[in-house]
Amino acid sequence: MIQGLVVFFWLALCALQDARQRQIANRLTLGAALLALIYLLWSGTTWLGASGGEGLWALGLALLLTLPGYALGRLGAGDVKMLGALALGSNSTYVLWSLVGAGGASILWLLASPWLLRHVNHDVRKRLGYLVFDPSKKLPFAPFLWVGFSLAWFWIH
Repeated sequence: MIQGLVVFFWLALCALQDARQRQIANRLTLGAALLALIYLLWSGTTWLGASGGEGLWALGLALLLTLPGYALGRLGAGDVKMLGALALGSNSTYVLWSLVGAGGASILWLLASPWLLRHVNHDVRKRLGYLVFDPSKKLPFAPFLWVGFSLAWFWIH
């Protein structure tokens, strides 16, 4: 349970930074990946309790699913590193369901945000940073991945 909370808050920090600055610091992504890899090699399991092989399989899956998006300019390098770190710390189930949840959350946001943003004041819009939809720019991915992981974690537990 505590391990899941650590991942939840780590992803929340990544999401906040991505929404406000449109980038995620390497300290958050590569640092978490390094810690997850050290833990995996030391204990033989991922941070969330999956086998080491499952963690490595999840990393391969995360890279397979994110590198094409990076190559096409739809995902940033921080998004790829963040999902890789999540994979090393969890398993393929969390990776897949986090991505599914992120996709659903981003679709809901695209549909609902024009209406929602009309009804909030300027200060709230300013705090949302890059989450304010602009058709000429891509939305930050980390906030939606955080929502996806949160839903997956709630569902699995």
